[in-house]
Amino acid sequence: MTPDTFEALPLAAPLHRALRDLGYTVPSPIQAQAIPLLLEGRDLLGCAQTGTGKTASFALPILHAIHEKPKALKPKTTRTLILTPTRELAVQVAKSFTTYGKQVRFRQTLIYGGVGQNPQVAAMRIGVDVLVATPGRLLDLIEQRHLDLSGVEFFVLDEVDRMLDMGFARDVNKIVSMLPQQRQSLFFSATLAPNIVQLAEIILRNPARVSIQPQTTTAERIEQRVAFIHKEHKRHLLEQLLSEQAKAGSAKLTIVFSRTKHGANKLAKGLCAVGFQADAIHGNKSQAQREKALDRFRKGLTPVLVATDVAARGVDVKDVGLVVNFDLPNEPEAYVHRIGRTGRAGADGLSVSFCSDEELEFLRDIEKVIKMPVPLWNDHRWHDETVADKHARGIRGPVPARGGKSGGGQKRGGGGGRNQGGGQKRGGQGQNRGGQGSGQSQSQGESQAAPAVAGATGFNPARRRRRRSGGRSHYSGANSSR
Repeated sequence: MTPDTFEALPLAAPLHRALRDLGYTVPSPIQAQAIPLLLEGRDLLGCAQTGTGKTASFALPILHAIHEKPKALKPKTTRTLILTPTRELAVQVAKSFTTYGKQVRFRQTLIYGGVGQNPQVAAMRIGVDVLVATPGRLLDLIEQRHLDLSGVEFFVLDEVDRMLDMGFARDVNKIVSMLPQQRQSLFFSATLAPNIVQLAEIILRNPARVSIQPQTTTAERIEQRVAFIHKEHKRHLLEQLLSEQAKAGSAKLTIVFSRTKHGANKLAKGLCAVGFQADAIHGNKSQAQREKALDRFRKGLTPVLVATDVAARGVDVKDVGLVVNFDLPNEPEAYVHRIGRTGRAGADGLSVSFCSDEELEFLRDIEKVIKMPVPLWNDHRWHDETVADKHARGIRGPVPARGGKSGGGQKRGGGGGRNQGGGQKRGGQGQNRGGQGSGQSQSQGESQAAPAVAGATGFNPARRRRRRSGGRSHYSGANSSR
């Protein structure tokens, strides 16, 4: 029987104390179904939309096992390996382990690119219980003999769909080939596309399967809107939304998504010039710059964050009230993950997407993926009826440039060798990965926005219908990789 409280879960006493301190009483559906299976030692393929508590679903059982069966750590080894597609998500996962495990004795560290490797190498010298890593830097340290995966007992692939979208399939397979056969493997994803299921069949052993939502659909608690608009008017509508939000005194945060890194910089700079507090994060920013921008955003010091898809996963900020797709993503699955930055942890959220004539094809692809039309918002000054009519009649606009997937600036080309975008080799964001063939390029984007409010637009989020609602990081030992 599925437990209806955390107290009903057979977790170690220190974990129950941590959950009580956090005020956690009722597990989310993914937690209630996954945790008992993982405590039994089952492999698992888990699917749930973003913001539903997937991290706790695997963190709590792993911490339980570490507490119940402590082991002496061997140099350069780890008992747990968690692979994530981005640095931001790696940091988020590590913080969750620290929060839930604050009363458990364990060592963990982070390994990702874009920063010096020496602290990471030092942390691994005496071994760790939990290692959270991105694939590129992990393989670098393995090749340099700073890291040994032969002792892994728990293997987690987090955000598998994004991992594959970013072109990490080859790296994942290489890493899996280094793991011991006797291990517990967990896949967690927001979608269950056929390629994910295929990979799971290869790596997982007789897995239990927990699916909390239909494939690639959006969260019901997020209200979605699309504004048909000429591209030259997008900036005007965005500024109007931000002005109305400021007048309404809303304290909620806004993420605006842009397709390109240059566009994100330009838009953030332009918003600052007209009086809005905005910052940009994307693949060309250093890790320190990205962390500083995210910290200011979380604290509300910079309430508008302009981001490319590097932020679509791993930015877990509870007070994001609005996501604006200033540019529609050219990969429809990215839409699901972008708007999933709002409406988290049972809160309501609003997503507004700007669609110009050049982006009609992207919108059609999105609506196929989410299996519903995005509701029209035409009560604003810059509504373009011509574009709206084209969409209604299924007429194609200009052929959109599909120059790559919206992602961490990653390119895949022929030949060999890996280079990291932004002038870094192996281990930054934005990676060029050699290999046969595919020609995928990932870029990042241009814009940000804030929750819409009542005013000239006639669209008042205060009238949105209410929907049902559904730690402290302790890096013991030499965990200085943050």
